[in-house]
Amino acid sequence: MRVDIKNDTEEALYVEIHCKDVTGEVSKLERHIKRFRSFIPATDNGELLNVAIDAILYIESVDKKTFIYTEKRVLMTDKRLYELEELLNKKDFFRCSKSTIIHLNKVTKLKPEINRNIIATLTNGENVVISRRYASELKALLKIEG
Repeated sequence: MRVDIKNDTEEALYVEIHCKDVTGEVSKLERHIKRFRSFIPATDNGELLNVAIDAILYIESVDKKTFIYTEKRVLMTDKRLYELEELLNKKDFFRCSKSTIIHLNKVTKLKPEINRNIIATLTNGENVVISRRYASELKALLKIEG
């Protein structure tokens, strides 16, 4: 694969993919590019906002409502957890329990518990439980042995 970058002062950011065949790898690259700088619509006290995906620490579903947690805010979205899971990059976001998705890039520390759960400490100091049901999947994803 060859990558060329051209500095163009008249055109906004524009990406073109040239290929012989549209393979699974090419489609995956296209989806990744489309998600770059993506936003999720959410509300905070009736104010409609677009939350940058990179700003998300974790997403939680409570009483059939979905909340997006950032460093400074808790916002609500109309999207269901499974819809967000499909939208988000699986290498950056991980379903850590039935009701929670965490942003792996925002995890600063992982601490195993006696009951086989894992406590993930996020960049804001908040702790999120990774249930034992998902712990082995996380270890495999992060290539952690044991």
